[in-house]
Order: sequence, then structure tokens, then C-alpha cells
Amino acid sequence: MQIPAPFDYARATTVNDALALLERHPDSRVVAGGHSLLPMMKLRLARPEWLIDINDLYELDFILREGDYLRVGAMTRHTTLLESPEIARLFPIITDAERVIADPIVRNRGTIGGSLCQADPAEDLSTCCVVLRAEAVIRGPGGERTVSMSEFHRGPYETAVAQNEILVEVRFPILPRSGSAYEKVERRVGDWAVVAAGAAVSLAEDGTIDDVAIGLTAAGIDRTITEAEAVLHGKKPTEGLFIEAGRIAAAASDPIADQRGPVDYKRHLADELTRRVLRHACARALEVRHTTTQEG
Repeated sequence: MQIPAPFDYARATTVNDALALLERHPDSRVVAGGHSLLPMMKLRLARPEWLIDINDLYELDFILREGDYLRVGAMTRHTTLLESPEIARLFPIITDAERVIADPIVRNRGTIGGSLCQADPAEDLSTCCVVLRAEAVIRGPGGERTVSMSEFHRGPYETAVAQNEILVEVRFPILPRSGSAYEKVERRVGDWAVVAAGAAVSLAEDGTIDDVAIGLTAAGIDRTITEAEAVLHGKKPTEGLFIEAGRIAAAASDPIADQRGPVDYKRHLADELTRRVLRHACARALEVRHTTTQEG
């Protein structure tokens, strides 16, 4: 039986209350869904003296469009993201990812903020946020600050959120004529990824690729694959370009051999999945472009 080390518990009622509790208890962790933190506590990989429960922070549960950004509160549940028509229309990569995150029980409790702050290398939403060039809004005793996803993630299980701070919001820029996609290979339904890939593409008015971002999950790379993106930029989408980008993505990956598969197999998946998500993201962007043209 796996039992956590002893800890004390407090339930915050507002963001300011949670920040005060974190300041009062330096060796504390916030918990929302708890599906990542609690198993680590049972294994004694995490041993906080206090758990600060933030499930009553309803002020952080929202999806709002504001100008050229979609704002998502850190306490927004996976199920809410999965069922949101606005998310599906603007950022289908998130809908793709949410369909393959764990199971309904986990999705009903887990939150986008909890997933990002866990910073697990095999976590799906982190890749989505990186390729969508999202920004994280962090609140602490000194007020709010905004960081890019490249600044937010500092390594496995490490983020820019200090012990006395809370991630309160994720902001996604809305680009015209854009599409995105995510694909994942897992050993069984709801498992962590063997390898997964995500891509976001924006097209210029002439149909060439104006902006593109490609990311991999569980493949030993924590950035977008700029080498593959450079091959696509400024060109019209073709299968030949997707094949070349997949080859480059596989070469850039640095997976480790484990119970989910050997290195060669994971590099093969990085190649194949990169092709698939680029193909799907470009098709979605073309569909948006045609719809926009017809409406205009």
C-alpha cells in the first residue's frame, strides 16, 4: 500500500486567500484535480507539509474571447475544454488532445492549470499550448505577470510558477486562416503518450504557409521544431513538404528507451505523427480560409 507522508490541509475560497495561505505555509502545494500530485505524494516523490485546495476558486473557471485572444481560466476542467464549441472552432488541437487525455473520471476533475503546472514531459496540453504560442498569466504577492510557454516550462516537472504564486489564466492568440491538430500513440486508452505530435498552421491569403509551429510529446524535446518549421514557411502545403518535416522532426527528437518502446520506434512515430498533424492542420486551415472567403 502506498501512503502519503503526513500533511495539513486548507481550502481556499478566493485567489487572494490561496496566495495568503501559500505565503503563510512555505512548504505547501496547491491541489485541484489531484490526479498528478496525489500519486506522487503516495510514492513519496512529493512531500508537501500543506495542501491548499483551490477547487472553490470559481473565478478561475472560464473561457472568454477578448479581442484577438481566447482567455481560459486555470481551473477550467478538461471536460469543459472538450465540450466547448469555441475551442473546437478556434483551436481544434485542444479538442483532439482532450479526447485522448486519460478517461472521463480524470477529465471531469483535472484542470488545464494542473496539467501545465505538473509539467510532465508526456503531458498533452503542454505541447498544444507551446505550438499555439499561448501565454501563461501568473499571480503572486506582487501582482500579475505574463510569460510565454517557452519561459513557463523550465524542464521536467519544473515551471516558472514560484511557490507563493498561482497560474490563473492561459491566453491563446487567435490567428486568421489557421488550423491545428494533435495525434497520439498510446499503449492503451487513456495512457501517457508513447509519442504524440501537435501542429498549428496559419495560411497567407495566397495559400502559402505564413506561420507554423510543430511540437512533440514524450520525445525528449521541449521546444517547437524550428528546423522542420523552416522547411514549410512561405510554401504551399504539399505531401512532399510534410514528409521532409517529419524526417527532420524525427532527427531532432531525443526519446529514451523504456517500457513504452525502443528509441527507433519512437523516432518512427515522431516522423509519422508529424506528417499526420501537418496534413490535418493544413486541411483545417484551408477550410477556414475558404469559409472566410465565402463570407467576405
